[in-house]
Amino acid sequence: MTRTVRAVIALTGCATAAAVAFATPSRDVDRLVAALLGPTPLEDDLRALTDEIGGRPTGSPANARAVEWGLQRFRAAGVEASVEPFTMPALWLERSASARVGGDVAFEARVAAMPFSAATGPDGTTAPLLDGGAGSEEDFARLGRAAGGAFVLVETEELVDLAGLFREYAEATRIERRAVAAGAAGVVLTSSRPRNLLYRHNSTLAPALQRPMMVMEREAAQRAARLLRAGRKLTLTARLDLERGGPYEARNVVAQIRGTDAPEEVVLVGAHLDSWDLGTGALDNGCNAALVIDLARQISALGLRPRRTVRFVLWNGEEQGMYGSWGYVQRHAAELDRHVLAAAVDIGSGRINGFFTGGRPEIVPVVARALAPVAGLGPFAEVDAPIVGPTTSTSCSRAWPTSWPTRSPPTTARTTTRARTPSTRSTCASSGSTPPSPPPSSGPSPTRT
Repeated sequence: MTRTVRAVIALTGCATAAAVAFATPSRDVDRLVAALLGPTPLEDDLRALTDEIGGRPTGSPANARAVEWGLQRFRAAGVEASVEPFTMPALWLERSASARVGGDVAFEARVAAMPFSAATGPDGTTAPLLDGGAGSEEDFARLGRAAGGAFVLVETEELVDLAGLFREYAEATRIERRAVAAGAAGVVLTSSRPRNLLYRHNSTLAPALQRPMMVMEREAAQRAARLLRAGRKLTLTARLDLERGGPYEARNVVAQIRGTDAPEEVVLVGAHLDSWDLGTGALDNGCNAALVIDLARQISALGLRPRRTVRFVLWNGEEQGMYGSWGYVQRHAAELDRHVLAAAVDIGSGRINGFFTGGRPEIVPVVARALAPVAGLGPFAEVDAPIVGPTTSTSCSRAWPTSWPTRSPPTTARTTTRARTPSTRSTCASSGSTPPSPPPSSGPSPTRT
């Protein structure tokens, strides 16, 4: 286990310890940090989750196995644990996806269906393939009526950082709206990741999407774009075999160590358990799910007695739109005012160099105190600005003060998770999860003022 990953665990443990306030704070925090930086079963847990269960989209049999795995890992650590159901709005799973470029030049192109994309028939859907440029309003205006009934190929910039990822999320939603308005048969997004990497992230219409929407490997998409700009006429035959269904019940894993002096007050540490299935979900977000379990394990093993209740949650439905964390917020609406602080952990295993504190300046000194015992692993810089979109922070921050870690670049956006290459289904690295749109609520959104 690398020192970077150990440092991530220790940092999260310190944040928890500072908010919880153990009976003998300084000594207990030192013991917890030492335990977290030492040998633990975290790596074995991660190996079991990724190698034996693998990719685990919510609604899949693998996800159900992951829920049972998480439940048993908490219980084996001597931590009280149960599952909490919530409702997913629709089932969507990819069985297979393939595409072939035809016309003046023919070749196979690897694709991945975007979440909630419409399926095609077994023979696929064939339509003209048109150069949609960057998918801007001007590009669709240039295509005019030709876009109707055609697949529109949209170019993207190569992804190099986290800021680029959020731009990509936002622009994809705008491109989808323009394509729908133009009557396009479907959208083909050029993968922003080189070396044949594919990925998924959500579209704005989500379960209502009635058109095929896919990501094509960058090299094949760029070849098609060059051919179109050279005047060649191309078609695309897409075959998307998808499992779709209506609302269904999914489950979060919720564990806790009850507090002594103020058990009704809750400090929450969470990470999403689900992943897409283009890889094994190691960095988005298996490493952090294992981290949360290990934190609970070490507090229990050391016999530490927190003043407040520490609650550990493995969320589901995160990749489709943070439905698991929103389900938790709704389920626990009556006790939200007693949630003291939440830490949501996502975006891979890069070294934590600070925390987003959600535009809540009162949290900043708390985080600073939490990081003091591990100042040698710094430096740290808090970003006191709202962050909307990735992980479960959006749902949580609508209910209570939430911190979310910022990370160093090596395992953020450049080689992004949810990736599939021609020869392997292993996961690369992580950088957030979902587009900036919180799941809908059937009632008023719980808030904390």
